[in-house]
Amino acid sequence: MSGRNVNFYNGSTGAHLGGVRQNGSMTTANFFDMLMNVLLDVEATISIHLRGTSVLILINSNRLAEGDYDIFCPQGESLFLGVRNQANLLGEIKLTQDTCVRRVYSRDRSAREDSFRDSVRARDGKCVLTGVVNRSASLDNWAGFEAFHIYPLGQQELWNLNSFSRFITRPGRNPVNSVQNGLLLAANVHQLFDGLAVSVNPDDGYKITDFSVNNWDVDGRILDIVCRDPNKPDRVADELLRWHFRQCVLANMKGDGEPIFEHDFPPGTGHDK
Repeated sequence: MSGRNVNFYNGSTGAHLGGVRQNGSMTTANFFDMLMNVLLDVEATISIHLRGTSVLILINSNRLAEGDYDIFCPQGESLFLGVRNQANLLGEIKLTQDTCVRRVYSRDRSAREDSFRDSVRARDGKCVLTGVVNRSASLDNWAGFEAFHIYPLGQQELWNLNSFSRFITRPGRNPVNSVQNGLLLAANVHQLFDGLAVSVNPDDGYKITDFSVNNWDVDGRILDIVCRDPNKPDRVADELLRWHFRQCVLANMKGDGEPIFEHDFPPGTGHDK
C-alpha cells in the first residue's frame, strides 16, 4: 500500500508482514497493541526490534519512528533474541486470518434513517473529528455535515450474527439505526472514516488515528466529548468505535493492505446528509 513509512517483518524468516502510515500520533505502545491484539497470531508476547539489529523497541508513549522493524516471538524467558540462528528458541508468527468488513450500501432510504440523522445532528452539532461547529444549525442548514453509521447498515446480517445490539443501551425498533451507532462528520472526513482511512481508539483516550496521506489534519486529535459524554444516555457506543478501529487496522496494516475505497456514492446509499 502506497504511503506507508513503517514496515514490519517476521524476524525469523524475513517475510514481510505488513506496514502502516505514521502521521505522527502513533506510539510504540499503539504499534505493539495493534500487532498483538489485531494483526498477529502468536502464542507468546512479541518483541520488536529495529530491522537487522538487536535494538529492542521499548513499549511506551514515545512516538514510533519511521522505518523497518523485525518482530520476534520469544519462547520461555528469551525476550531479547535478535539473531536468526536461534530460531529454535523462537515461536511461530502468523498473520491473523481475519479480514476487514467491507461496507455494503443499502439503496432504500427509510424514515428510520431520517430519525437517525436527526438524532445524530441534535446530539453532536459539529464534526466530532475536526471540531468544526455547524454555525447554521439553527437554520436547519447541514450542508457539508453528514451523519455516519459506524457499523454499516448494509451489514445487518453480520450485526445480528454478532449480537451487536447488546452494545446499544437506547435501542429503537432497529438498533443499527440508534444514535449510539452514529457520528456527525464533515463530508470530507466522512469519506476518510467510511473508507477505513481514519478511526478512533476508545482504548487510548479516544485518540484519532489517520492511516492515510490526506489534507485534513485529524491525526492525533481527540474525539469531541459532545458525542461520548459518559453522563449522556445517547453517547456513542465504545464497542462500535472499537470494532471500527479494528477494521481500519486490518485494512491498512495487514500484508499489502486493502485497496483504497471509492467515495463516489450514488443517491440513497445510507450516506445521510
